[in-house]
Formats: sequence, C-alpha cells, structure tokens
Amino acid sequence: MIIGAGPAGLTASYELMKHGVTTTVVEKDPRYVGGLARTVEHKGYRFDIGGHRFFSKNEEVENLWTEILGPELLTRDRLSRIYYQGRYFAYPLRAANALWNLGPVETVRCMVSYARARVQPVRDPRSFEDWVRNQFGWRLYSIFFKTYTEKVWGISTKELSADWAAQRIKSLDMWLVLKSALLPKRKPSNRGDLVTTLIDSFRYPRLGPGQMWERVAEIHGEKGRPVLLGRSVEGIEHEGGLVRAVMTKTESGAIEKHMGTDFVSSMPIRELISRLEPAAPEKVRRAADSLSYRDFISVAVMIDRRDVFPDNWIYVHDPSVKVGRIQNFKNWSPDMVPDQSKTCLGLEYFCFEGDGLWSSTDEELIDRARKDLAHLGMCRPEEVFDGVVVRQKKAYPVYDDVYEAKVNVIREYLRTSLPNLYLAGRNGMHKYNNQDHSMMTALLVARNIATGGGFDPWKVNADAVYHEEARVGDKDLSGRQVPERIAVR
Repeated sequence: MIIGAGPAGLTASYELMKHGVTTTVVEKDPRYVGGLARTVEHKGYRFDIGGHRFFSKNEEVENLWTEILGPELLTRDRLSRIYYQGRYFAYPLRAANALWNLGPVETVRCMVSYARARVQPVRDPRSFEDWVRNQFGWRLYSIFFKTYTEKVWGISTKELSADWAAQRIKSLDMWLVLKSALLPKRKPSNRGDLVTTLIDSFRYPRLGPGQMWERVAEIHGEKGRPVLLGRSVEGIEHEGGLVRAVMTKTESGAIEKHMGTDFVSSMPIRELISRLEPAAPEKVRRAADSLSYRDFISVAVMIDRRDVFPDNWIYVHDPSVKVGRIQNFKNWSPDMVPDQSKTCLGLEYFCFEGDGLWSSTDEELIDRARKDLAHLGMCRPEEVFDGVVVRQKKAYPVYDDVYEAKVNVIREYLRTSLPNLYLAGRNGMHKYNNQDHSMMTALLVARNIATGGGFDPWKVNADAVYHEEARVGDKDLSGRQVPERIAVR
C-alpha cells in the first residue's frame, strides 16, 4: 500500500511489481501523477512545477529512466543565466562574460573584495553570509548569492547556517569557476567526478517530466493495478504494533479502506502523523507539528512571441521583483508548446502558505507576472494573452535548528512501534532532495520489503549514491546538509 504517486511512490511500486509484489497506489491529486515532478496542461500548453533536469550520478536511476521512456527522452543542451541589474550573466559563471557585464571598474572591485576576504576572512563563520563572503568576497556574494537565496527560503542569509552553505557550494569555489571558464573541457573519468551544477547537457521527456510518471501509471494500469487518483488520506489504522489499513476519501466523499501488509508513505510527515489512528504519543505529535515547509507558486503565462529568450531557465537576482526563477518550457522541449509562434514561460514565486503572495487571486498573480516580465524587459504586457496559476503546498521542507531532532523522534517511533510503515521521498522523509534522490530512497525501501535487503534509505546522499556507512560528522544520514536557522549575533 503506497501513499503518493510522485517519483518516490511510483518508483517504489514499479520496483515492487518487478519482484512480484502486488501494490495499491493512492494519490490525492484528482488528475495528475508525478507530485512535484508532474506536468500540468492548459489549452495544449504543458509546464512543470519548476524545471526538472533528468541527470543523475547514479547509473541505475539513469537506466531506469531509459527503461521507462526510451526514445521519448530528449538530450538537451543546457543554457541558464542570472539576471542582475538589467544584464545577463552566464551560469555557470564564465570569466569573459562576467567581466563584460560587470564592467572593468566593478570587476576590479569584486577582485579586491575577494582578495580582502581571503586575507581577512570572518573568523568562525556561522552564517551563510559569513561563509560565502569568505569564499567569494562581499561584492560577488551580494550579486550572485544573497537575493536569490533569500527569495527561495524566506530567511535572511544572516540566519542561514554556514554548514549548509559549505555543503551546497563546496563544488563551486572560485578556482573551479575560473578553471571551467578558462581551461579546455576535460571529460570526467566517471560520473562521480561530475559537478552537477556545471553539467552542460541533460535529458528531458518530450512532453515534460510528468510524461515519465504518466507512463509508469499506464504500466500499472496495464498490469491491472491502476493508480487511484483523487484519494485523500483520512486515517491510517494500526493495531498490535503494525499498520493494518489506510482510509481514503474520494472526490465524491466516499470512504475507502485499503488493507495491506506493508505501507510506504511519501506524504508530508506532519500530515502522516496526524492521520494515525490511534493517535501517536504526544511527543511524536508535537515533533511532527513543529515541522514547517516553504510553499511555491508557479505562474505560467502564454506570450504572443516566437522567441523571448534562449535559456532553459533564468535565475532572477534582481531584488526589485519577487519572481525568483523563470522557466522557458519551449526551450526544454518544443512539444511543450502547441503553437511554435508562441512561448510559454513559468514564473516561480517562493512563499509561505497564507502570506500575501499565496492569498492573492489568480488574476492578481497573472497580472504581477505580466508586470514583472515587462519590468525585466522580457516582453510587453500586451503580449501576454493567457495565464494559469498553480499553487504547490509543501514544495520545500524548511529546516530550523531543531528540525533534525524532531525528525529523529518520529523515525524512532516508527521504527519501534510501526515497523511496516516506511518513509520515502522529499516530503516523506522531510529531506530537501532532487528527483533522482527520491527515487533511490524508494528503490531501497522497495527492496527491503521484497527481499529483506537491510538497506537504509536515510543513507542515500544528495547525489543519489548509497553509502553503507554514514560519514562521521554528517548532520544527518542523507549526507546532505540543509539550511538551518541560527541566532543572529
């Protein structure tokens, strides 16, 4: 019995079926599978909930993608840039491009700032701001890190931990940027040597990432086990130290009872614990209730212009607009747009459920997107002829300084009290990870159920690599640091 038809839930079910294990998959969305990796359609225009590159250092995950979609996977050249103060900077950074856009005076200031940071670093850097200033200097930090990071997480960079900065940016130091910009490219000897941030090509389904999961759902249907859509989880019944059934409600209000021997959850941990019947101990409920999330709004707009910009996506570091990133879905795959004389852009706004952005009407959000595009000089307001808004709850798990302890309380309770309930995926494990990472955790969970393999999905790191032993000093067993809030000095 699997809760959620995103990459984690469907990968777990797909793997279990290979082992001859009968599965039932329930999904809250009444129309789409794929979760955060679904593709939404509006009048023939298809768009992601954020962009999803299909690239992994794990060859098993890459092979699984090929097995499922085969020739429907396109190989795309990557083009992404940073927009800052009316100029576009190549990303990954290129020395000549940065020099031209910054101008000689600003370039000298950045180099002086960098030299000063190396000679007089902040001692004992505790915050994201301290750590990045030490690595790049104040001016480069202000241009390329501060604004976008604060848009995404809704937290001042003074309050984000230095540990998280070190983990997320460790592969992109100044020397690596200069080498990638100035020296001839050398093909890495193995996938593990690749720096994911710097890859210049990736695969992408012809009809968007949702096509991958739509195909997996089709395979389930062909085998007589269709994914049950429009089912919200109302209760998770347990007795005698085991989960026995999941109660779901259909769109019509009918209650269904799904029995099972083993249960896999990719739904948010906070919601999972709240659905347990009988209720979990108070300590566990408090731990789950304390977990929080960063939400996300995607505004897809249709523009009466063949070409707007050549990039797959653009990071908007300009603080004068709230949009954080803009996807050009036509440049991910031409078939994402039904009319090649038109363009579909996805403007991404990071927010918290219930705040001003989240509570805006769809019309207000589309109008904001239209004005933001005009302000950034990308198109004229009258060229936007249609738009649609998708609000995504719990897109990013938020991490404060006690989140790890709270998750550990929940993990220990499930391990000792409900051992046939397994967690997988981003929200299922409250782990900020990518699609391939979620898939790898699901593969391990499925193999534990099918074969008793004894794998620990919490030891899958950010690059979808499984470690037999956790590394000493890791903040958590995933191997991936997370942005922790710290007290401002």
